[in-house]
Amino acid sequence: MPNDWIKTSSPDRYGLLKEYAKKSRQEMTESEFILWNALRDSRNGLRFRRQHPIGDYIADFVCLKRKLVIEVDGGYHDHPQQQQEDQWRTDFLEKMGYVVLRFRNEEINNSLNEVLERINAVLINE
Repeated sequence: MPNDWIKTSSPDRYGLLKEYAKKSRQEMTESEFILWNALRDSRNGLRFRRQHPIGDYIADFVCLKRKLVIEVDGGYHDHPQQQQEDQWRTDFLEKMGYVVLRFRNEEINNSLNEVLERINAVLINE
């Protein structure tokens, strides 16, 4: 795992990002936990990582083989400043060659099968 982290994270921030990612994995939101269980149990043969550093960011979930980032957005993502920061993050990740999917907590909690269908549609087309 550390080699993948070093390959994708900013080398000068690797230590800080590693510690923050570890803490975030231990304190997942309910929606992140639900999605993580679905992703790690998927039968598609692709491996997802949770809280994985890419550049100066930590992706909620990533499939490195398919360059797919999945972000889980709670209510604070409705604030204009956070929306701008989310857009910068998405732009950066897309410039790095990643496809970024964003899901609201409510989508995961209420429509998990539809969320998984959208994820699988991207994985199949990659």
